[in-house]
Amino acid sequence: MRRLGTAATALVLAAAGLMTAAGSAGAASAPVGTATSAKACSTAWGSGAKSATDANAKPLKNITTSRSACYDRMVFDISGADGKIGYHVGYVDAFHQDGSGDLIPVKGGAILQIFVSAPSFDPATGKQSYAGKAGKSLPGVDITGYKTFKDTKFGASFEGQTQVGLGTRAKLPFRVSQSGHELIVDVAHSW
Repeated sequence: MRRLGTAATALVLAAAGLMTAAGSAGAASAPVGTATSAKACSTAWGSGAKSATDANAKPLKNITTSRSACYDRMVFDISGADGKIGYHVGYVDAFHQDGSGDLIPVKGGAILQIFVSAPSFDPATGKQSYAGKAGKSLPGVDITGYKTFKDTKFGASFEGQTQVGLGTRAKLPFRVSQSGHELIVDVAHSW
């Protein structure tokens, strides 16, 4: 009887070993990078408003966009800015031009309103430094084929700050960061 119990235990252990090996082989045959991609695209940024109250007197020079595997990116070039750049970024139900309150339609499932503490003109000369026009798409920005960005609109340059409306596919997580004289807004492709 004792030999039968030992033999049964050996069979169970052998079967468990085979099942583990089969499970490992199955896991290895899954597409390479599947788990890595999900981890690499971790977006624990949240979708709540983000702001920094630092002021900047330097004018906005340009706005550009780009895409990555995990997010779409908008970059505000404020050449000459030294130190922190102020901003307020958050989702809104409707995009209203700063100063006038006029409604500016923005396409997409959600609207991300971006205020950057940089006027679109040189405060010393009054000369326009960024060619944005109220209610129009951002000049030179083509978001055709982007996964998250659906529309861009210039709002205004009012009281030392520039306002932009960014239409997104949905209310997705975003982050705001600064690299040198550039303010960067990344909006994730998914939760």
